[in-house]
Amino acid sequence: MMPLCDDFATSAEVEPPSDVCQTCVDMGSTWVHLRQCLNCGRTHCCDNSPNRHATAHYRTDGHPMIRSAQPDEDWRWCFKDELFFVPGPDGYEVAED
Repeated sequence: MMPLCDDFATSAEVEPPSDVCQTCVDMGSTWVHLRQCLNCGRTHCCDNSPNRHATAHYRTDGHPMIRSAQPDEDWRWCFKDELFFVPGPDGYEVAED
């Protein structure tokens, strides 16, 4: 099993995610799916959304860890290391092809 990246440990305890991308709301736009930053707790839209605010947040603020904010989804992503994490028998693990 591949080890977790160093950034995985930087994740903070955050409140539950919002059900909107507030940046999209403020600009009158829409989103496809939501992602929550695990470093600061903000909720942003995904890369399939027109504005890609989750990726923009990583680029401007440098917060590498996100999770899905969609109901019934449980995964995490590290932008810096481009690693996808899924739940395993002993906690999260890197998803391997």
